[in-house]
Amino acid sequence: MKTAIIGAGNMGGSIARGLAKGSIIPASDIIVSNPSQGKLDKLKAEFPALQTTHDNQEAVTGAEFIILAVKPWLIKPVLRELKLKSKQILISVAAGISFEELAQNVADKEMTMFRIIPNTAVSEMESMTLIASRNATKEQEQLMLDIFNQMGLALLIPEEKFAAATSMTSCGIAYVLKYIQAAMQAGIEMGIYPQDGMRMVAQTVKGAAELILNNDTHPSVEIDKVCTPGGITIRGINELEHGGYTSAIINALKKSV
Repeated sequence: MKTAIIGAGNMGGSIARGLAKGSIIPASDIIVSNPSQGKLDKLKAEFPALQTTHDNQEAVTGAEFIILAVKPWLIKPVLRELKLKSKQILISVAAGISFEELAQNVADKEMTMFRIIPNTAVSEMESMTLIASRNATKEQEQLMLDIFNQMGLALLIPEEKFAAATSMTSCGIAYVLKYIQAAMQAGIEMGIYPQDGMRMVAQTVKGAAELILNNDTHPSVEIDKVCTPGGITIRGINELEHGGYTSAIINALKKSV
């Protein structure tokens, strides 16, 4: 399954690394196109079997999957330069660019398309990836889920839910990292070395996520397990609420839609 990735920036490069680490698409079947050489050299150094080029058309010729990992404002000019075949599958990573907009810039407006929104943890095989489809068979949808489930967790949702879900996943990873940064700062004030604090908090966040993902549970249930009556955790939880913690998270997610 030859796969062309147009763009080797943060997201395109992360997807290339994630695909190459997986077992469904061999690195030798992946070709990445990018205008500058530096990012291509880094990918090639990590995965020598991976192919690179500066020519977008060369990349997509003969490819079954074409992943557009360029900025939203570059989607139209990039698509208009490409000669795509009806049997090829177009996969867009560009946030905010609808299927209808993609269809207006390809010769076959009924070609199979997917929109995917991973987050940057895709390079660590730990992404939360959103997937929407247009003109795809159930088998094609399942293949997309299989590919991106190897890089973390993938979920097929309707296109109209993309904006809200993107704020929770693609934007949301930054908000989680902001919590880690803030907790580190508190640790430093209390005498914890930054590198030690970073590892402590990152593992704590990872553990909290695993509790939710691996068990039939709910955040409220797990919080109650930690909040002993009269204990120190409930004091901190109440202080977070006094400071508007829950409202701040809700407002941040709504603002990023």
